[in-house]
Amino acid sequence: MAARPVSRMLERLVRSSVRGCSSGAPVTQPHPGEPSQPATEDLSRRKPFLKEHVAPFSTFLTDNFGRQHNYLRISLTEKCNLRCQYCMPEEGVPLTPKADLLTTEEILTLARLFVKEGVDKIRLTGGEPLIRPDVVDIVAQLHRLEGLKTIGVTTNGINLARLLPALQKAGLTAINISLDTLVPAKFEFIVRRKGFHKVMEGIHKAIELGYSPVKVNCVVMRGLNEDELLDFVTLTKGLPLDIRFIEYMPFDGNKWNFKKMVSYKEMLDTIRQQWPELEKLPEEECSTAKAFRIPGFLGQVSFITSMSEHFCGTCNRLRITADGNLKVCLFGNSEVSLRDHLRAGASEEELLKIIGAAVGRKKPRHAEFFLLLQDSSPPASLSIFSRDPLHVQGLRPTVSFSNQMATFWKGHGIPQTHSWMGSGCPQRHYSSHADSDTNSKCLSPGSRVPAAHSGPWSTSDQLTHVDSEGQAAMVDVGGKPDTERVAVASAVVLLGPVAFKLVQQNQLKKGDALVVAQLAGIQAAKITSQLIPLCHHVALNHVQVQLELDSSRHAAVIQATCRARGPTGVEMEALTSAAVAALTLYDMCKAVSRDIVVGEVKLISKTGGQRGDFHRA
Repeated sequence: MAARPVSRMLERLVRSSVRGCSSGAPVTQPHPGEPSQPATEDLSRRKPFLKEHVAPFSTFLTDNFGRQHNYLRISLTEKCNLRCQYCMPEEGVPLTPKADLLTTEEILTLARLFVKEGVDKIRLTGGEPLIRPDVVDIVAQLHRLEGLKTIGVTTNGINLARLLPALQKAGLTAINISLDTLVPAKFEFIVRRKGFHKVMEGIHKAIELGYSPVKVNCVVMRGLNEDELLDFVTLTKGLPLDIRFIEYMPFDGNKWNFKKMVSYKEMLDTIRQQWPELEKLPEEECSTAKAFRIPGFLGQVSFITSMSEHFCGTCNRLRITADGNLKVCLFGNSEVSLRDHLRAGASEEELLKIIGAAVGRKKPRHAEFFLLLQDSSPPASLSIFSRDPLHVQGLRPTVSFSNQMATFWKGHGIPQTHSWMGSGCPQRHYSSHADSDTNSKCLSPGSRVPAAHSGPWSTSDQLTHVDSEGQAAMVDVGGKPDTERVAVASAVVLLGPVAFKLVQQNQLKKGDALVVAQLAGIQAAKITSQLIPLCHHVALNHVQVQLELDSSRHAAVIQATCRARGPTGVEMEALTSAAVAALTLYDMCKAVSRDIVVGEVKLISKTGGQRGDFHRA
């Protein structure tokens, strides 16, 4: 793929006998009878001047704030073979009819037009671009465009290992791979599909084929994967990776809220505690990433600070959606259909005017996003970036990773990262609490004891969810004051000796049963009102799920804690969390034994509310 040298553009100008040189370079016509100088000699003499007086960047791609847009992102499809929680709802999104999507020829026509006007980088996106059948041919056609320097792709990596050799041969020069966790079970939870090993194979294949750096995009979400920052950074020690930590951003369907966002500065502080020698790299022009490197490491880490420190002032990106709409801002709602104009027979000049008008309307920054931040601003007493474990809803395993995964990573040249890659542990304990070692206690398997009540706790002889006519009804809590509510519930799963040993050694074919059960418990607490018909929706501040193995009973003991501030309690959330975690553990083990008993689902304690506290002694 040849770059468009200045000399080639100018050579056409100096060949012409009609002197209309837009560069303003001095032109001397030979007098009649004088021998004319060779064109190459004339060009060589004038090249230094022309390089200093190159024609300005396309006015159609320059906005009112002087930003020159030389980077075009083209969506090849709306479809995706994953359902990432931060990207789209579980049921997917409504798809545009195929007839309304851009054809391959329309994509290439628009690409040629933009490259002719000065775009020198095109990135293919989706959906998932590698599920488009003709993606290799599209890359090959783009490769032929004179002046295009970079052809990149952003992919989830599922199909990458299979397609990358052909894509590289076609002309693909840059790769971004999305990967938000290094834990296979958590990967399935985040993307709602299997495929972790395929993504790792794709990364390995990219390194093998010489791509450097291979960019790995990691969306960091509080309570889900912020505890893996150091594991990701460790990968850059021996591999040519650029791990790009992306601040969690709002999109339709991902139920964004500020509590899930981990800021760039918080991530940087966490990494610097482990590697104080971390050094900042010079920023590239128009780059969205702040890059850092640890001395002696082969790769680097970067931060995409879309939320905490926007980079709108240097934005050079335009986007074309799969159905042919031009978007000048990722967060903006304004779009113009290039497809419709193209199919109506618009000329190149008319298309450029339409593009230029859209670029001219681009705002200085993504205003809609800042309105969203204002609407979602936290209470004054709570810091957005608090590291208080009461606001963390994620995993912090205190045991080592499985031998199978260690073998896999070694086989692919991936370095093992501290405690995650060791051998099995006799006693396995998982906790979603940040300080699990000091806060978890094994629940006693002893006999039932009467509950202890504190405060004016009283039971009613009336069913509160039944009206005067005996019909089911939801309790009206509109007049009740908001108070701090905490509830703890537990459950026990009697696994039997065979299943117990496999769980303890993390040898189940389905994966890590404790991690999956823990994630299921957290998820269940958050959707309790969707499972229990007359239960109010509660905005939980914190969910903690702990699982401990009791070898004396070959059992897993589960404890779920829920916390919220509101007019109604959270005991149903805690009970649902414990019960679903127990059922998930049963599901993970049922292929080994059906002689598994789920029981002892009970409320341990409840605090807050008008009726006082409850504690099971």
